[in-house]
Amino acid sequence: MVISLSVVVLLLVLAWIFMRGGGLKVSHALVCVLLGFYLASSSLAATIHNGISATANVVGGLKP
Repeated sequence: MVISLSVVVLLLVLAWIFMRGGGLKVSHALVCVLLGFYLASSSLAATIHNGISATANVVGGLKP
């Protein structure tokens, strides 16, 4: 678990740096995809899923 979490943190930092740089290359996209896979298999997956679901429900409930 410790190794998986450290990989997630490393990939998150790399993705943030790539996005701040403004240029998203193929290698940068690969890092973002790997970040997604590691986040999906981490213990944070349920929390992320619940947060996205709650946000979707709030946005879906808004009336223009």
